[in-house]
Amino acid sequence: MNAMQYISTRGKAPPLDFAQTTMAGLAEDGGLYVPATWKTFSEREIRALRGLSYAQLATRIISRFSGDSIPDATLAQLVKHAYRGFRQVAVAPLKQLDDSLYLLELFHGPTWAFKDFALQFLGRLFGYFLSKHKQTCTIIGATSGDTGSAAIAAVRGLDAVTLYMLHPHARVSPVQRRQMTTVLDANIHNLAVDGTFDDCQNLVKAMFNDAAFREKHRLSAVNSINWARIAAQTVYYFHAALKLGAPEQAVNFSVPSGNFGNVFAGYAARTMGLPINRLIVGCNQNDILARFFASGRMARRTLKASISPSMDIQISSNFERYLFEILDRDSEQVGALMARFAAHGDFRLEPEVHRKATALFSAHSLSDAETSAEIKRVYQQSGELIDPHSAIGIAAARQFPETGVPTVALGTAHPAKFGDAVTAACGAPVPLPRPLQEIMQHEERMRRVPNDLDAVKVILERNDARLA
Repeated sequence: MNAMQYISTRGKAPPLDFAQTTMAGLAEDGGLYVPATWKTFSEREIRALRGLSYAQLATRIISRFSGDSIPDATLAQLVKHAYRGFRQVAVAPLKQLDDSLYLLELFHGPTWAFKDFALQFLGRLFGYFLSKHKQTCTIIGATSGDTGSAAIAAVRGLDAVTLYMLHPHARVSPVQRRQMTTVLDANIHNLAVDGTFDDCQNLVKAMFNDAAFREKHRLSAVNSINWARIAAQTVYYFHAALKLGAPEQAVNFSVPSGNFGNVFAGYAARTMGLPINRLIVGCNQNDILARFFASGRMARRTLKASISPSMDIQISSNFERYLFEILDRDSEQVGALMARFAAHGDFRLEPEVHRKATALFSAHSLSDAETSAEIKRVYQQSGELIDPHSAIGIAAARQFPETGVPTVALGTAHPAKFGDAVTAACGAPVPLPRPLQEIMQHEERMRRVPNDLDAVKVILERNDARLA
């Protein structure tokens, strides 16, 4: 038996196995689940991963997280089906930009964004676990743009799943919105919230923290608070590092980050034994993470709309997982700091803990003007069109060059999803792929709602009453 247990960062929820953790999403005490112990790869085992297809690699790595919750053969089939719809045979092609800088293209999935890597797999996990136990669930999610469409693409049409996706009204790009709102399957409900992504995320967390409501509606989560998403995202770090010579060659990764989930997957890969030398966090003008790594103080400010809207976030939920690790898994300290942040919008780490936090991580922030300049620079030098989020990752990477260590910047979205911003930056038109052209003409269905917990709860209650 290979039991894999998960514990809450706040220490007051019971341990769960991988299946239970996937279906629960957020822990009952408001914390996030992390492995009770990290399963690692030796250098010999990492070397043996060379030459595997992306699906084979994903199966090997995710099995360290799933334990005996999924038979090996079943896991292999779930993974194979998750990635068979990607437009590139390599699934995540690695493109060289200069002597030591590479772009990992993570936007060749069904919705043209990196979220497909986790959510195509997570949708199949939900289907498997619910079918196995003859259960249904209600998924509640919040999106700053790309999680919503990727989650919808993964679970549309599943009889056992009803999905409610909250997005900030008028704060996502038109393409991002239509990727969600033109899906008319009966189990999909799009709610446009009068507020920011942080407001949407807070509404989701509040529903999970209401134990009676959570139990009644059998709530589950698709946001990166769900550990299964982090598990799936660790794979492309291994994939890129192996291409560049791991385990003999160490690699840096530069990650455009808002909610800290994508870059935390890099931390997880390193903890599992992958030779990652440095993780670089790229931020837009909502620079809470960059300010934290510079000062040791996490302090919320007023959110500003930007040309990189998927990163317009001031509450980076997944940072709690990293906080848990650098505080030596002291759940009481984590709980106290998160309570202070919820009440006052800030907390500060002791200097020695801050030094520990920055031993691996660096961060850099860009204004909209600097982001546009980077899009133009890359286009003029290489002919590559990149979206604003990927531009931030590339620009951040250039701030921390290291001799002899290649850096991989994560390309998180296809430039066509933010075509207006890209064209304004470099003057080149961005061709809209045919599937995205078509949805611009399709019927939309969404419901605008106030930033009010009771109003959102009523929608779920009434829908459930009709379905009963």
